[in-house]
Amino acid sequence: MRSAILVAFAAALADVALAQGRPLPAAPPLGAWTPVPELPGMGRSVDTASVGARRRGLLARIGRGVVLIPAAHERELERDFLQDNDFRQSNTFFYFTELETQDAWLLLVGGDAAGTALFLPPRNPSQERWTGMRLGPDSTAVRLTGIARVLPTDSLDQVLSATLSHAPLYVPLDQTTRDEPRLRDLVFAGRDVRNLRPIADSMRLVKDADEIARLRKAIDISVLGHIAAMQAARPGMWEYEIEAALEAGFRRNGADRVGYPSIVGSGPNTTTLHYDVNRRQTKDGDLVVVDAGAEWGQYTADVTRTFPVNGKFTPRQKAIYDLVLATQQAAFEATRPGTSVAQLNRVARDYMRAHSGTLCGDQTCDAYFIHGLSHWLGMDVHDVGDYGTPLQPGMVVTIEPGIYLPQEALGVRIEDDVLVTATGAEWLSAKAPKTTAEIERLMGRR
Repeated sequence: MRSAILVAFAAALADVALAQGRPLPAAPPLGAWTPVPELPGMGRSVDTASVGARRRGLLARIGRGVVLIPAAHERELERDFLQDNDFRQSNTFFYFTELETQDAWLLLVGGDAAGTALFLPPRNPSQERWTGMRLGPDSTAVRLTGIARVLPTDSLDQVLSATLSHAPLYVPLDQTTRDEPRLRDLVFAGRDVRNLRPIADSMRLVKDADEIARLRKAIDISVLGHIAAMQAARPGMWEYEIEAALEAGFRRNGADRVGYPSIVGSGPNTTTLHYDVNRRQTKDGDLVVVDAGAEWGQYTADVTRTFPVNGKFTPRQKAIYDLVLATQQAAFEATRPGTSVAQLNRVARDYMRAHSGTLCGDQTCDAYFIHGLSHWLGMDVHDVGDYGTPLQPGMVVTIEPGIYLPQEALGVRIEDDVLVTATGAEWLSAKAPKTTAEIERLMGRR
């Protein structure tokens, strides 16, 4: 009852504002949040219950052992020229902490001496004038992280040596840590050092509620960017102009960054899978393949839409498009717990082959479906995990069939993000127009 009264009151205020000719206050961006001033980076609060459950789950898997996970290092702004050039936390550290703090370490001890410690560099106010506020080893860090034991990084070696007497040590061994001196020294010191990544990666396959909420936000923001790209497109525009409209839609709605370099390919470029030069001028009659996703809260979307730059599909384009779309629907209907990614791929190819007719000439159209149907999605656009693992509720996959006909400069790919549920699957990116009628209707309103 109270919520109904509040809604009615808000509506009355809106009516008064309109009657007086005053503009209504702008709605906050879709991805807006209230930053925690003491947290570095984006300042998003930590879901302490979720990361605590992940840490307990990890310790349950390793039993008697010690886990040591480094955070990503501070960037060297004079030397590091990365796309978007902002600090991004290493995924393994983020998964178990949700912290965007640099040069930190997480230590987990299993068995009878089970415990968790976070090691943070001491704060340096003069340096923070250049780099921004940092999280230090103090009571504020304890309160915000949910970790009771927070220590300065210069005490790590002493604490670590006291825990490694007979227990195996698990550390992430990958490209991001290969140059980490402390880990390298431990590996070559003759200790029982094991790679943490296979265990952590298997945990990341099934998303918890916090992860799914982050993915939904990233995907909803991405949908708005794709709609903006369709609405902006005109014959004669350069691909990078469509890219600009797309990514402005991401940023305008609160994206942290792009999840990967955006693909905007027109005409002959629609048949190149990972084309990201985006420098061709579009022509009337071209199709445009836009494969792009926004990142929000360290999780990324991955959505592809194909549309005619002039807003109207030709009969030939529509025929190819509708076969790709029907193939995607067939794969979606087969998505349920217990199914494998390989099985979904076979369903899609069998459907495309059976319904090709003479659409692709002497060969059936599956011969021109030249990539896999699905991949995991999460913190990485091609997220970690064993593809032999049967689907389980909480897994998120893409479904992305395509047909590519270079001789006709004609490529179509449709990609959506899908959550596996207890009874089947849920389209997460369904709000992006997908049928030819929906696309033409949207583009006709430009």
